[in-house]
Amino acid sequence: MKKKFTKEAKIGIITIIGLTLLYVGINYLKGINLFKPSNQYFVSFNNVKDVTISSPVFVDGFKVGLVRSIRYEYDTTDKIHVEISLEDEMRINKGSYVEIVRSFLGGAELHIHLNKYIKEYMSSGDTLEGRMGEDMMGSVQNNIMPGLERLLPKIDSILTGLQMLVNNPALSQSLEHIEQTTANLETSSRQLNQLLNKDVPVIVSDLKTVAHNFSELSEDLKSLDLQSTIQSVNETLANLKLTTDKINSKDNSLGLLLNDNSLYFNLNETSENASKLLLDLREHPKRYVHFSLF
Repeated sequence: MKKKFTKEAKIGIITIIGLTLLYVGINYLKGINLFKPSNQYFVSFNNVKDVTISSPVFVDGFKVGLVRSIRYEYDTTDKIHVEISLEDEMRINKGSYVEIVRSFLGGAELHIHLNKYIKEYMSSGDTLEGRMGEDMMGSVQNNIMPGLERLLPKIDSILTGLQMLVNNPALSQSLEHIEQTTANLETSSRQLNQLLNKDVPVIVSDLKTVAHNFSELSEDLKSLDLQSTIQSVNETLANLKLTTDKINSKDNSLGLLLNDNSLYFNLNETSENASKLLLDLREHPKRYVHFSLF
């Protein structure tokens, strides 16, 4: 006959199971997996500000573990040991160190800087050197603030120059000129639109008419028998040349009249004789006219 658990035993078993689950759950919320094998290392720091249990541990930006516990060593001065739990496959070269890196919004992370030049590895439970990295505000104060301090006088000079430029009357005049120019451009644009809408279509229509008329003229010119016309002109020029040649020659009356000097001299002599005869007739009419009554 099986012996039954007493009521107190059942309560004790339930309490133990509950506490175990509570412990496992708390560690799980912290990011600690109790059922996954891991390596344990210790890091010695002088200052662990912003570092808390379950703070992440990174190697080259990849999370490889977290902070498991933080313990102040009262036997030594300014020494704080931080226990970190790393993945089982993670190995740390000798000469490596761990640096605390503070984020801008608060909190801190642990970054392992591996000494990749040495192929010897530390064993689980060994202690690494810890260093305090420069926080974000300190970096801003040390690196950015001096530059800002040197830049402030220049900014002040720039603002003074801008103020003088804004208060300069020439700027106001320039703005007025720009406004006037813009108004003139608007007027010109309106007139151009009117021109494009009214005059340009008429001009285009006239150009189309001229082009059409020119096309008709071209067709008419094509229809003309230019070859016959040119031939007729050539024949006319040939006849004119023949006539000219005959006038210049002495084998015809007109040619002799124009080219023979003797005819000119004879005519000139006849004209002189006629003039003498008329003169003598006027001076001695009785030689030529006789009146007799009976």
